[in-house]
Amino acid sequence: MNLHPPPGLTHFISILLTICLLGLAPSVILAQDQLTAPPSQSDQSSLEDDYLWDDEEELIIFDPIEPFNRAMFWFNDKLYFYLLKPVARVYRIVPEPARESVSKAFSNLGTPVRFVNATLQLKLKEAGTELGRFVINSTIGILGLFDPARGMGLKKHEEDFGQTLGHYGAGPGFYLVIPVFGPSNLRDGVGRIADSLVDPITSPYYLELKQLEEIGLKTYDQVNDLSIDKDTYEGIKRDALDPYLFVRSAYMQHRAAKVEE
Repeated sequence: MNLHPPPGLTHFISILLTICLLGLAPSVILAQDQLTAPPSQSDQSSLEDDYLWDDEEELIIFDPIEPFNRAMFWFNDKLYFYLLKPVARVYRIVPEPARESVSKAFSNLGTPVRFVNATLQLKLKEAGTELGRFVINSTIGILGLFDPARGMGLKKHEEDFGQTLGHYGAGPGFYLVIPVFGPSNLRDGVGRIADSLVDPITSPYYLELKQLEEIGLKTYDQVNDLSIDKDTYEGIKRDALDPYLFVRSAYMQHRAAKVEE
């Protein structure tokens, strides 16, 4: 008697495998305006919530699995320096305007994630803006290669399911460094899985791509973005006394601010 797993379980497992593989650029590469100096370390034994603000308004981060996180940080660091960034530097032979257009096209393709989460948060104006941007950029902007919507005053609004959970009161949970992906937390990790069901590249309800095709497209998107990046992470490694603490603080502060928006 041959036993076969339910189709839904097979698809869920496929999504988890894809999520573990397709983010081939550690998300420690944060925009420069998102980076702030890490807070001084405080005694975390008195934490009563996922994260708190102390009397000096410094974010106290819950990091109970720091040894594991530091090991994953080391792995991502080596992956970045020995594989991803060298590939991205070679890819820089492509003219920068072309690479920027590719980045815009992938961003346009990710509109459903932003639209759905803006709607779930009842940010109807932002949801309408995202829908308008998609229509304009997909037509006049030639499938999103250009961004004429921005010139019309329609600014992109970054929303994801991690922010949606935070909007409704879910705390971030413990800090987590995901292999390949980089810094995250429990809430945002769950959010990644939910967003993958809406993202046209990874969702089974849109393009219905094969798993290798999904991984290839996502990898190409990340390498393209790294080729545009101005060596932000190299600056962190050079200037921070402890890059792990710096990235941890920068990520958690940035995500807390995004939830508050």
